[in-house]
Amino acid sequence: MSDSAIYRILDANLNRAAEGCRTLEDMARFHLEAKELTQRLKTFRHQIRNQAAALEQQLLTGRNASGDIGLPLSQQICSDKRDNPFQVSAGANKRIQEALRVIEENLKLVGCYPLAKVYESLRYQSYSLEQDFSAALQGKLRRRKLPSGLYGITAQELSNGRDNLSVAHAMLEGGLRILQYREKDKAKKEQYEECLQLRRLTRDYDAVFIVNDHADIALAVEADGIHIGQGDMPLEAVRRLVGEQMLLGLSTHSPEQAQDAVQRGADYIGVGPLFATKTKKDVCAPVGFDYLDYVVANISIPFVAIGGIKESTLPQVIERGAYCACLVSDIVGADDIKGKVQALQKLWQE
Repeated sequence: MSDSAIYRILDANLNRAAEGCRTLEDMARFHLEAKELTQRLKTFRHQIRNQAAALEQQLLTGRNASGDIGLPLSQQICSDKRDNPFQVSAGANKRIQEALRVIEENLKLVGCYPLAKVYESLRYQSYSLEQDFSAALQGKLRRRKLPSGLYGITAQELSNGRDNLSVAHAMLEGGLRILQYREKDKAKKEQYEECLQLRRLTRDYDAVFIVNDHADIALAVEADGIHIGQGDMPLEAVRRLVGEQMLLGLSTHSPEQAQDAVQRGADYIGVGPLFATKTKKDVCAPVGFDYLDYVVANISIPFVAIGGIKESTLPQVIERGAYCACLVSDIVGADDIKGKVQALQKLWQE
């Protein structure tokens, strides 16, 4: 094989790898809105280009795009057809990895062995980037399951003698579409049996069902999500238990915790308590609107404003840009739960 042919191969594959990177970079920027991942892909694309800068003249001389017999062949096949973002990203990642391998092997033929090892290293970096990109794409898909609006939580001891199933039924009848089961003091078996009933009920109403704290119960009843606190198992460990399909929420009380949750792959965060509350035991001091304002301005994943919110204060929470808002005692303690939820929904829609 002539040197001219080798430089032509190198030129084609450098372009191929950079184009694959650019495809992923724009998806990370405009579809995932993932700042750090976008920057990593941009840096990686520049590395691919810059490492071969000393060969630029030979690469340009070897280029012959108009005489490439591969173009008409490519236009006759449909193997590059894409139907969803997962197929686009998979195609781009394979293009990058295969191109880097071709670059690596052909650099050895023109006396550039040290540079070939640099491209080998870049190829291994691409495998990690593929994992991180896939996780970000899965997260985007999961977060679509969480609609904006009211977020309900069970609290039987505040429900005026009514059981969780009847309270949940009234909430769903009123239009609530996100329900979390939280009963910290009940026996595990009782929690499981209630969650089984609530899972069936929420499916009937096409509502999202989330279990608090217990990943095993969430898995056993096929819940849509699991919500954990700062003192629970690490988010990464819970993710390994529940897999890539289930929503994973984390309670946060400060900007540092919010940023940490995003970096570690939370699908949504709880933001609070905004006001003093007696609904939950061992709760921290109110964080106020300053923290909510920070999250609205700086956090790109969905969030639930929570803690002491009442019908009278809900308009302030909505006006500040809350994605979801959770009212507990105001809903489960209402005489007419269905009517209460409908009134709150009306506030949200105004």
